[in-house]
Amino acid sequence: MPRTIVLAPDSFKGTIGAAAAAAALAEGWRSVDPAARLRALPMADGGEGTLDAFAAAVPGARRMPVTVTGPEGTPVAAWWLLLPPTADTPAGTAVVELASTSGIELLGTPPRLRPFDADTRGFGEAIAAALAHGVSRLVLGIGSSASTDGGVGMLTALGARFTDAAGEPLAPGARGMGAVVHADLSCLAPLPAGGAHVLSDVTNPLLGERGAAAVFGPQKGLTDADIPATDRALAHLARLLPADPQTPGAGAAGGTGFGLLAWGAQLVPGSTAVADLIGLPAALEEADLVVTGEGSFDGQSAAGKVPARIAELADRSATAVALVAGRIAPDADAAGFAASVSLTVLAGSAEAAMADPARWLREAGALLAQKPA
Repeated sequence: MPRTIVLAPDSFKGTIGAAAAAAALAEGWRSVDPAARLRALPMADGGEGTLDAFAAAVPGARRMPVTVTGPEGTPVAAWWLLLPPTADTPAGTAVVELASTSGIELLGTPPRLRPFDADTRGFGEAIAAALAHGVSRLVLGIGSSASTDGGVGMLTALGARFTDAAGEPLAPGARGMGAVVHADLSCLAPLPAGGAHVLSDVTNPLLGERGAAAVFGPQKGLTDADIPATDRALAHLARLLPADPQTPGAGAAGGTGFGLLAWGAQLVPGSTAVADLIGLPAALEEADLVVTGEGSFDGQSAAGKVPARIAELADRSATAVALVAGRIAPDADAAGFAASVSLTVLAGSAEAAMADPARWLREAGALLAQKPA
């Protein structure tokens, strides 16, 4: 009897997206076991690749083009995703991704812009476009941010007004945030009837040693000297907005989580929400095996990342689960997987695996297909 295999990898960050990874695994599997029933349900946790994961997994999803102001202040061609209507969302759900509108990848390598000057205006503009379409619900992925602006750029694009002591609009990014003395939310766009659900697996607060500036600022180019000033600016902003800066996740995406809380959005675990929205739990009930994976599987992967969430769901449905990762670190616990494959080992080196990830994912798919049921 043909096996039913669900392919649910996350993106292999910086090398291949989740949808392309699932397709490569499927191609490799079919080369060995063409009779298998394969179902691609690429996963994400709110960061880069979230839109592609939904587009691949949800029948009838429509890409909606939009041009927004990128983190450098220049136009960026982007898109948001319209999911089909349901009984609870008669006008459909909009999925909007920060990574493709205000993400750090848009700044180049190395970044072309000082981190103080990048902001989230483009993300807000994409959300505004979805609201103008009349959707019933928003699903917002906030990983891979370029900025630490507390969501000020996003809220400004949604109708809020932030001004300095002279009553003038703020400069973009963290630089302007430090000068804010007044926040007027009276013209802020209302949430859709079904609310806004924010996908993030980050639990950091806005401020302090575990906050947005201290933990995530260095990834975006903030120096040791920049961090205290940025944290003070975020603290100043927090006194002006109706949200608790200590809320878990408020520090996500340079404080964009905090800005979204002030708007009334709800922060939810990213990988959990994506799994539910694409119907993964039901798919696992009918599967013999699920294959998941990510770029680097290490000691932190058990803390809410996609493979850990897939393993948890697979355990509930008594479905076997296999892991494919770009690298499997020595401190990683892969004991719960029926099989595990490292692309680094297959390719002979990390450099070779990263140079052609699709090739080695096909090899991994073929290798897993050879294993007994």
